[in-house]
Amino acid sequence: MDEAQRTTYVLVDGENIDATLGTAILNRRPRPEDRPRWERLLRFAEERWDQPASGLFFLAANNELPMAFVQALLAIGYRPIPLSGGAGDKVVDIAIQRTLAEIRRRDADVLLVSNDGDFVDEVGDLLDGRRVGVVGFVEFRNHAFVELAERGLLTFDLEYDVLAFNERLPRVRVIPIDEFDPAQFL
Repeated sequence: MDEAQRTTYVLVDGENIDATLGTAILNRRPRPEDRPRWERLLRFAEERWDQPASGLFFLAANNELPMAFVQALLAIGYRPIPLSGGAGDKVVDIAIQRTLAEIRRRDADVLLVSNDGDFVDEVGDLLDGRRVGVVGFVEFRNHAFVELAERGLLTFDLEYDVLAFNERLPRVRVIPIDEFDPAQFL
């Protein structure tokens, strides 16, 4: 397979990103205007690695399909994957783990959109020469991904690298001095 035919699979753990956004950043349930512009993530993936991106958006549906959201995802180019399972089943995590294992058998690259450490082993298995990245909020990313960065894992921030939000989020983060703008604090 030549380089032009490679695909970047963008696996979105929407549950994890939404929970981090609401609980840790906004301290309230995110409103639609607070959420990432998911189409920007696909565009970021395509431009970053100069190849087509295929977006898979995993969500726990609990036997109730959120049709408006599913239709919106379809309209911007994602393939929604609504899942259900037994009580206590982490259906999104299970599905993403299985998908990462399947991608290992393919000639493709991966961007995982999650801060969750439940995927560290599967992401580590993909570091075999392909391009692999994790997208999330750097201050909430599981620390086990730091060790994988030494093996080639790329990390991207959903707000600062992907530019997925319309408004600046109220985050507290370490600011490199070259990026410090006192006007933002006055």
